[in-house]
Amino acid sequence: MTRHHRVRRPLSLALLLVAVTALAVPAPATAASYPYQDPSLPVAARVADLLARMTLDEKIGQMTQAERGSVTAADLTTYRLGSLLSGGGSAPSPNTATGWADMYDGFQRAALATPLAIPMIYGVDAVHGHNNVVGATIFPHNIGLGATRDPALVQQIGQAVAEEVSGTGVDWDFAPCLCVARNDRWGRTYESFGETPDLPSEMSTLVTGLQGTTLGGATSVLATAKHYVGDGGTTGGDDQGDTQLTEAELRAIHLPPFQAAVQRGVGSVMISYSSWNGVKMHGNQYLITTVLKGELGFSGFVVSDWNGIDQIDGSSGFTAAEVTAAINAGIDMVMVPTAWKNFISTLRAEVQNGHVPLSRIDDANRRILTRKFELGLFERPYTDRTWTPTVGNAAHRALARQAVRQSQVLLKNAGGVLPLARDNNKIFVAGRNADNIGNQSGGWTISWQGSSGAITPGTTILQGIRAAVGPTTTITYNQRGTGIDGSYRAAIAVVGETPYAEGQGDRTGSMSLDREDLRTIATLRNAGVPVIVVLVSGRPLDIAAGLPGWNALLASWLPGTEGAGVADVLFGAAPVGKLPMTWMNSVSQQPINAGDGQVPLFPQGYGLTY
Repeated sequence: MTRHHRVRRPLSLALLLVAVTALAVPAPATAASYPYQDPSLPVAARVADLLARMTLDEKIGQMTQAERGSVTAADLTTYRLGSLLSGGGSAPSPNTATGWADMYDGFQRAALATPLAIPMIYGVDAVHGHNNVVGATIFPHNIGLGATRDPALVQQIGQAVAEEVSGTGVDWDFAPCLCVARNDRWGRTYESFGETPDLPSEMSTLVTGLQGTTLGGATSVLATAKHYVGDGGTTGGDDQGDTQLTEAELRAIHLPPFQAAVQRGVGSVMISYSSWNGVKMHGNQYLITTVLKGELGFSGFVVSDWNGIDQIDGSSGFTAAEVTAAINAGIDMVMVPTAWKNFISTLRAEVQNGHVPLSRIDDANRRILTRKFELGLFERPYTDRTWTPTVGNAAHRALARQAVRQSQVLLKNAGGVLPLARDNNKIFVAGRNADNIGNQSGGWTISWQGSSGAITPGTTILQGIRAAVGPTTTITYNQRGTGIDGSYRAAIAVVGETPYAEGQGDRTGSMSLDREDLRTIATLRNAGVPVIVVLVSGRPLDIAAGLPGWNALLASWLPGTEGAGVADVLFGAAPVGKLPMTWMNSVSQQPINAGDGQVPLFPQGYGLTY
């Protein structure tokens, strides 16, 4: 009896431990495991072994990406979903780094509870830092990074973003945007590194920063080159519009940055909502399969944009024909945020009736699974919490401040009014963007369109100015400029745009400063002191009429959370930024680009220094 008891207790304890461990971590590879679970085997062999074991439902599940808000953990297990994403502003509660890591691990446990224990991959739009997470470091938007002309800095930023993203469990970033923005009316102009293909191509170093030199490092995050192809070239700068160009023009202007990203081993490519000469990119087999996968040799996987397959025929609600068109065009993973169950059943029917060949399904799975193996997801599926404290840490904020400093473009400096003296000075600061983290960060910050106010921790431009000066200098702030008089040595007006993202950011009419900004600048000018305009904006604005009355003009773009970088330049750090875009003389010149024969206010590449 006693002996029998002694045998049984360790056994049940061991079984209990195995059961508990199975919930927490996947079973380590043993002699009894399948070959695909053996990390010593080549990735291609592991993929082939796993693929041979998968049912059609498991394969279709791998090709499906749902939004976190429209799934339960049980759904992941039941439907064998291959991927989840957070849309802009879609965050767990609490919206902290640890809250994200806990959410990610919960979903990953559900994915690993499937018979083949294939880990899911989780995607976010970390487009200027891990920008959905409160407390993350928010870097300048791409237009500012393009102004730095510093690909090595951009690679460092990619690495910092990868650390913060990894600290929340997330393993896939929908960045960088490699669009070549050809019309400043477009609401995504700030997501472009520049209006000519050389700048986005050079800044594809962000891919290497995110992924590492090879996938699978401790903070390796899958990068995404987007939006393929021509999204910055639509007629009128219309978001999701039609890029009307010859193939030679499309290849010369919009394709080179994607070629550069492919050469860097980018893991995924996202398709553009836009059309090329009337044909939706999401159904363009020639550009996706023949050019991208064939000619450019892209070996990663292609993902659709948010409900992008639903736009192929122009009417709402995706059809079987649209699903077939998209998959046969070469899209491997489909972002169907809410209608993912409908997508799964539709694609299954389209395979069973012969409209989508099984070889296409296998190709898509091979591409997706290869990246999952290369990332090390099968061996390390859960959040590495050693990286969680890097979210918003001092080192990353210092790097962001450096990026802000290097992105400032000095466009006018009459009489050498800049730099300002730190000591024995009296300065008045005004403007609605002077003390507003939300405004200086722009869209894609905590929420999709962004918002004004103290939405996340950081340093406003005003706080940066206050911190830059010595005790003998007086800084006075009033948003509208009320209270200024002739005793001030200089006035700084921090004006420009308020946050927006795609769609809502398109400007079809005026691109001037609004009445409030113009009134603030006029109030400062009327005091008779030198006026320095600091322009916080996601694109060049129509300012030629007001410029003669301003003593200095600094283009600050959308600097993010480290406003001290703007103050660095105002108080002595030599500006090094150069315009990534041509600056219009008037809105009637749009589109205006380098080499088009129009006379700009400032040419692309312009930038003064001290």
